[in-house]
Amino acid sequence: MTRRLFLASLAAPSPRRPNVIVFMSDDHGAWATGIYGCGEMVTPNVDALAKTGVKFTRAFACTPVCSPSRVTYITGRIPSTHGVQDWLRPEDSFGPTAKRWLDGHLTYTELMAKAGYRCGMVGKWHMGEDEKAQRGFSYWATVPGGGGTFKNAEFVKNGETKGMPGFKEDAIGDFALEFLDQQKAEQPFYLHVPFYAPHTPYDFQPEADQKPYEKATFGCFPDEPEHPNRNYGQRNLQKNQAAKKGYSALITGMDRNIGRILRRLEERGWREDTLVVFTADQGWNAGHHGVWGKGNGTWPFNMYEESIRVPMIWSHPARLRAGQVRTEMVSSYDFFPTILDYVSVSAPADRRRPGRSYVPLLEGKRVTWRDRLFFEYSYVRGARTVRYKLVLRTSEWPSELYDLETDPGERVNRFDDPALSAVRQALTTELEGFYRDQGAPPLEEWRSTTKQNLTKYSATGPAKE
Repeated sequence: MTRRLFLASLAAPSPRRPNVIVFMSDDHGAWATGIYGCGEMVTPNVDALAKTGVKFTRAFACTPVCSPSRVTYITGRIPSTHGVQDWLRPEDSFGPTAKRWLDGHLTYTELMAKAGYRCGMVGKWHMGEDEKAQRGFSYWATVPGGGGTFKNAEFVKNGETKGMPGFKEDAIGDFALEFLDQQKAEQPFYLHVPFYAPHTPYDFQPEADQKPYEKATFGCFPDEPEHPNRNYGQRNLQKNQAAKKGYSALITGMDRNIGRILRRLEERGWREDTLVVFTADQGWNAGHHGVWGKGNGTWPFNMYEESIRVPMIWSHPARLRAGQVRTEMVSSYDFFPTILDYVSVSAPADRRRPGRSYVPLLEGKRVTWRDRLFFEYSYVRGARTVRYKLVLRTSEWPSELYDLETDPGERVNRFDDPALSAVRQALTTELEGFYRDQGAPPLEEWRSTTKQNLTKYSATGPAKE
C-alpha cells in the first residue's frame, strides 16, 4: 500500500454498524415452535427468520428461570457471580424497595450505547428497578414485574404510567413500532423486545390467535403421568386442553407481533442490514416429564432438557447465509461476547464471563468448538456434554446423571450406576473446577451468592423464606 492510500484509508469513514433487534420470549421451550418440529404451532414469522438465517439446535439457558437467566444474557455472568439466583419477587424487582441487581456488572447494552447505538427496550425487564430506563436504554416501556394479566395491562413508558387496552403483546408491538418510527437512517439502533408470552396466566388471547387451535390435537404436549415432585402451583395445567390452547395462542400472538415489526423494517428499507435475533429466557415443560413449568416446575428444581433448551435464531440477510443449521452447543452466557463481536464493539476482559463468541459459527466457518456447558439454579448445578448430563444438588437432595444418547427423555437416573462411575467423577471434577475458576463458592454455600428474598417451594406451593 502506498503512503497516499494508507492515509486515505485512515480518513475514510468506518462502515456503519448494523441495526439490531433481539426478540425474547418467556417460558418458551425450543420444542414449541414450528421450525423446531411442532407442526401444529403457528409461528410463521419465527420460522421465516430461521429460513433466512441461522438456527441453533443445541442452544441452552444457563438457568431455567427468568430473572437470573436474563441477567446472564445481558452481563455474560453466571448466577453465583451476578447475584440473582431465582426469579425476583416484586419487592426486589420494582418500587421503593427494589435492589440494583445490575450494579457492578457491565451490560452489553451500555457498551452498544457508548458505541453510538440508540437503544430501546419494550417488554419484560424483571432485572430490578423495572420501571426505570437504565443500562444504555433511552426508550423504555414495560410492565414492572414478571407477569400479570394479558388484558388491559398498565405499562410504564419513559417514566409515565400508561394503560394499554387490549392484548399486552399487541401493546409491546405498538411501542416497538413507535421506537422504529423515531429512528434516523444515519444512526444504528438496538431494540430489545422481551415478550411476556407465553408465560402464565393464560387469561386472555385474541380470538384470531386462538382460531388456529380450534381443532388442534396438541400432539406436542405429552400427557405423561404426574411427576411425583411437581410444583403444586401448576398442577391444574396438567392434561388441561384450555392450558394447551392458551399457551399455543400466546405464542402465535407473539409471533404475529414479530411479523408487524419485521414488516415495518421492510417498509423503512432496513431489513436487509438489520440483525434480528430470536430466543427465549429459558424453556418450558408442558406435560413433559409429567410437569407444567420450568426449572421450578419441580421441587427440588430440575435441569430437564425442556427446561433449559431454547430457540436461538440469527437472521441478517446482508451478512449471514440463509438456511444454516448449527448443532454446536451454545449457552446464554455466550450471548454477551457474541453480540458485541458481531457489531464490532469491544468489552474489557473479565475472567468471570465464561462465554465465547460464536460469530464464526454464524458465518458458517468450521471451527473447533467446546463440547461442555454448565448450568446453575440456586442449590443445583449442572454439566452437559453431547452425551451426558450431570445434575448436582446440595446434600439434602438427590443428584442425577443421564446418558442422553441411550435415554434422551431423561427417564433413568444413573448417578449411582457403577458402569458410569468414571463419567460421574470426571464430570464432577470438571463442574467443580468451572465454578472455582469463576470465583463461585462450593455448591453447599450457594446462599452466600445472593441477597434475594427467595421463594421456597414445596408440595403445597411456594412461600417466601
